[in-house]
Amino acid sequence: MTRVVHPIEQESFRRLRARLDTSHFAPLTRAVVERVIHSAADLEYATDLVTDEDALVAAHAALHAGAPVVADVEMVAAGITKRETVCRLKDAKSHAGLTRSAHAIRLAYEQVGPGALWVIGCAPTALEELLVLDAAPALVIGLPVGFVGAAESKAALRESGLPAVSNVSEKGGSAVAAAALNALLYHPAPGLPPHRTNETTEAIKESQ
Repeated sequence: MTRVVHPIEQESFRRLRARLDTSHFAPLTRAVVERVIHSAADLEYATDLVTDEDALVAAHAALHAGAPVVADVEMVAAGITKRETVCRLKDAKSHAGLTRSAHAIRLAYEQVGPGALWVIGCAPTALEELLVLDAAPALVIGLPVGFVGAAESKAALRESGLPAVSNVSEKGGSAVAAAALNALLYHPAPGLPPHRTNETTEAIKESQ
């Protein structure tokens, strides 16, 4: 099914584009940048985000082919629409030298194996744990937030060479991480129609 875009969302994106020219971005990069900005009402993400179009293209194909999606916390999972996610935080326990968030990443990897899309928007230790696993991810959306370890964990993600979406600063969070994944979900796969507005959907119903 195609996604129906609410008029409020349409107007929000219109205002965003009136204040910020995103036309120079490659298609999937633009989709991610715009949706992250939209989720936070923060135009600075246009220069703070670090993406790679080739990595996004490959991840988009994997996502639409059914690759599993892992979220580090329930707030990230709740923000991801139209796709079931794996989040093992409820099952995780902290141990000496291992946070609960890091243990949840271990549990999730045991469940999904390689080739998943990982969406980390809360704990830097979750991202740090993922980086020491041989997870072979389709994509890591690494956007944890905080004054301790967040920027450092995202820098380590970039240095790892894994396909990734990250940002340079300490900001981030569940909403922006989920938004980055949703941008790939909402961007049509090849051969699928674009999003419909509410008005378009009503016109189609009236013509039937």
